[in-house]
Amino acid sequence: MNIEAFRARRNRLLAQMQHGVALIPTAPERVRNRDSHYPYRFDSYFYYLSAFREPEAVLVLVAGDEQKSILFCRDKDTEREIWDGFRHGPDGAREVFRIDEAHSITKFDEMLPELIANQPTLFHSMGHDDGFDARVVAALNRVRANSRAGQHAPADIRDVRAMIDEMRLIKDEHELSTMRRSAAISSEAHRRAMQTTRPGRREYEVEAELLHVFRLGGSQFPAYSPIVAGGANACVLHYVENDALLNDGELVLIDAGCEVDGYASDITRSFPVNGRFSGPQRAVYQLVLAAQAAAVAEIRPGRHWNEPHDAAVKVLAQGMLDLKLLEGSLDGVLESAAYRKFYMHRTGHWLGLDVHDAGEYKLGDAWRPLVPGMMLTVEPGCYIRPADDVPRAYWNIGIRIEDDALVTSNGCELISAAAPKQVDEIEALMRDAA
Repeated sequence: MNIEAFRARRNRLLAQMQHGVALIPTAPERVRNRDSHYPYRFDSYFYYLSAFREPEAVLVLVAGDEQKSILFCRDKDTEREIWDGFRHGPDGAREVFRIDEAHSITKFDEMLPELIANQPTLFHSMGHDDGFDARVVAALNRVRANSRAGQHAPADIRDVRAMIDEMRLIKDEHELSTMRRSAAISSEAHRRAMQTTRPGRREYEVEAELLHVFRLGGSQFPAYSPIVAGGANACVLHYVENDALLNDGELVLIDAGCEVDGYASDITRSFPVNGRFSGPQRAVYQLVLAAQAAAVAEIRPGRHWNEPHDAAVKVLAQGMLDLKLLEGSLDGVLESAAYRKFYMHRTGHWLGLDVHDAGEYKLGDAWRPLVPGMMLTVEPGCYIRPADDVPRAYWNIGIRIEDDALVTSNGCELISAAAPKQVDEIEALMRDAA
């Protein structure tokens, strides 16, 4: 791990703050049932600046003439480490993570009023954690109570997450290296899923293959709940039951990505359960693949966020007319948004520490221009439910093709390209594995 990359991010944020104090807590532990917890996952904003993965921690950044970073974390505790695992403790954390100061988390509430007193600005994201907000408000009130002693509370409170969002939009080399690894593991998992899918298997059996490859490759977690949706289930966008039988003659849609050191990949592939596309399946699949290619062609510096989506929609709408799924003219279908009957979501989202990563999509009223270092998904789809006005041959065909795209200086790089998506490539892979 490149600790200096995290230290550089703290320094960038401190420079933007100029004067004041920023408070960035990590995520709390969550109880799953009784005395069992969900697997712990740190807060993305906190981790982005600290590289620290333990719960019960707060990062404080003090900007001004003498800027510094302060970490509050759990104490070393031999008994708890026997039960729960290693703790860095304040001294260890300060040394390992290059923090200027470190203190016990038990001292945070006591020291917070002193840290924020007489500061012009408090950088804190009110509303994200009610419990932490209450602690901050209590500290502010303690400072205000000492006004006659010459103390004053910050007059300005700003959202520190909004500042970090802008930083997180542009990935540095450390982040890109991690995301490429995440995408490579996920791509291999999709290959394995294709190789092991066959009629008569259950969706969860294929999910197990994905999870096996994720963990075998060094991923700590899935980046989100995997979708393994056969037949009609592929027309449910957020299907996660993954317990149905995979039937001969149907397609299966798999939306799955792993997380490596906090960074997500997000890949979707659709393919035939028996390894051979039927004529109608192939026609819809090639349409979605063409829509993705049109979107990818628009991902380059100077284009704005919505142009890939517009390009994909235009191709999909024309294809829906050609397949007799819709009637009328292309302009009419686009103007009325009739295509939304079969394509009802956006073509992508930011990707990074969060699957739907931080960052605004508009600057004011205008779509944000794309710049090198941005990472986004490209995921057009077509979902055809049974209906009287829909040709029966297309019923229950649900297809989405999704890749992870890095904006480069002259275009984009699909870092998930190792996951097969050409019809001939998919059929050959599944045939050879049979």
